[in-house]
Amino acid sequence: MSPEYALRGRFSVKSDVYSFGVILLEIVTGRKNRVYYQEESPESNLVEHVWNLWLESNALEVVDSSLGESYPKNEVLRCIHIALLCVQEYAIDRPTMSAVLIMLGNDATLPSPKQPAFLLQRSATIASRDSSTKDGIDSVNNVSCTMIEGR
Repeated sequence: MSPEYALRGRFSVKSDVYSFGVILLEIVTGRKNRVYYQEESPESNLVEHVWNLWLESNALEVVDSSLGESYPKNEVLRCIHIALLCVQEYAIDRPTMSAVLIMLGNDATLPSPKQPAFLLQRSATIASRDSSTKDGIDSVNNVSCTMIEGR
């Protein structure tokens, strides 16, 4: 879901571009875009995880391990790059879908992506981990439910 829709309820012409970028990352990584956690690098979600690896020039670490080494690295890096361009926080910074198709179909130089929108707040994710139960189930919502019975 694009940030402008999730945060303000406004759908933009480029909301579908954001969703396409997330789907592209899910295909490359073989993982869903949800709360994502690894002991060595806690992140809020898949987009943030990929972004951090991109900044470290280690983006290929996210590629689905079931592929082994049997994929064209330059094409996968290009897909990750395009996906990061699609998940920019502001719709104006995202390419149009027609531009995405052109990017996927040729080897032209791509612009550098800006930091994407993460939507999930790190503090909420970390707080939920600290208050998790002993069986490892995390919850951001600490609401209890009381059964109300008549006399």
